[in-house]
This record gives sequence, C-alpha cells and structure tokens, in this order.
Amino acid sequence: MRLQNKVAVVTGAASGIGKEIARTYLREGAKVAIADLNLDAANAAVKELDNSGKLAVGVAMDVANEDQVNKGIDAVAQKFGSIDILVSNAGIQTVAPIDQFDFGKWKQMLAIHLDGAFLTTRACLKYMYKQKGGSIIYMGSVHSKEASKLKAPYVAAKHGLEGLAKVVAKEGAEHNVRCNVICPGFVRTPLVDKQIPEQAKALGMSEQDIIKKVMLKETVDGEFTTVEDVAEVALFFAAFETNALTGQSLVVSHGWFMQ
Repeated sequence: MRLQNKVAVVTGAASGIGKEIARTYLREGAKVAIADLNLDAANAAVKELDNSGKLAVGVAMDVANEDQVNKGIDAVAQKFGSIDILVSNAGIQTVAPIDQFDFGKWKQMLAIHLDGAFLTTRACLKYMYKQKGGSIIYMGSVHSKEASKLKAPYVAAKHGLEGLAKVVAKEGAEHNVRCNVICPGFVRTPLVDKQIPEQAKALGMSEQDIIKKVMLKETVDGEFTTVEDVAEVALFFAAFETNALTGQSLVVSHGWFMQ
C-alpha cells in the first residue's frame, strides 16, 4: 500500500473526482478526511467508502470560510494525529459571457477555487512543516493552460492555482513539502453535466454538439477523462517521496492539451 499510515484531507470529496480520490487513497492505506460543504453528503460518502468505520471521517467545510477551514483541519489532525496530504479539489462552475458576468458570481468562483486553496494550504502547512513532510495537490484543469469562452473566472482561478503551487513548492522545499497541480480535461461529473445545457443555450448549439464540437473537439479520441484517471494521478503525486517532483502540473485530458 503506497499511502500506508498517511492522513489525507480531500475537499469537495462527497462526490465526483474528490470522492474517487478518497476511495483510491483509502485503498492504498491512508486515513481520509472527506471535507465538503454538505456534511450529510460527506458522511454518506464515509459510510460507502470505509467499511471499517475507522479510516474515514466527514468534515463540514466551506473552503472559502477561514474559521471553518482552520477548525476543520485542526479537528482532522487531532483525530488522526497528522496531516500528510491535502487535495484542494472543491470547486464550482458558472458560465456566462464576460460582459454579462455577475460580479458576485465572479467573486464566489475565485473565493472557492483560489481562496479555498490558500486557506486549506495554510492550515495544513502548520502540521506539515512541524512533521517535516507533506504533499499538497491542487485540482487545476486544462483551463490552467488554455481558455474557453464563457469561463472567465474559472480560467483565471485555474491559472492562479499554478502560480500558487509554484510558490508553495519553493517555500515548502526546506520542510520536505511538495506541491503539484493536476489538470484534467472534461470529466463527466455532475459539474460538467450542469455545463452542457448551459453552454448549449449560451452558444445556440445542441447539447450533443457541445460535447462533440466544444468539450471533446481537441481530444485525440473524443473521450471524456474519467474520475479514475484523475485519482490515479492524485495517488502518484501523493506517494512520490522527494522534492524531485514539485511545482509541476500534469495534464490528464486525452490529448486535449499537450505540453
């Protein structure tokens, strides 16, 4: 088991990519805090993923709320004894043209993606620095590299995560703390399912054309990336043991973006 006796916090882990990462980490021997805005959903995920009832815990966490983040991370460290891995995965999506984008929704998007990454990172570094080791993983996107219409705050936030990761990698190196970014292509999650009709309406296209001609147009095989694909990369980053792999981003997109 590659994560035996490690303690991981995964935000936005009650469903989708975060839930699959939690499942993979548990399979590999980690203890996992499933942090989510919806505590009932987090606890349901714990019940589903942890047969023993001892290796996973649900944590209520609005990642854009400083007090909730600090209390949540402290509670996990107290329960499991350390914080070895953070996966900052919580995110939302709102699509609209820039000239019509609501400022409140712009701020909400940046708060969840960027403020959330900063707040959870800061809270976990306290423990990682003390124990001289840790892995921080941000959930970026191909939109950390590219841009698409209707997604101004999302693209801005995902680009910002790459910059934050590089600073965390440089500052964390002397404490043996690594920081990397996963950049998935389109993954068929509820978040993406919600975008399909929204983009179809905004662009005047059919939902099938949004999938084929917008979302998957630049892939090599017209296929969605899977939650399992992303979880395996999250495992790779978390299990890597040296600073040889830090400050990097890895694109998982069926060739949509090639570095």
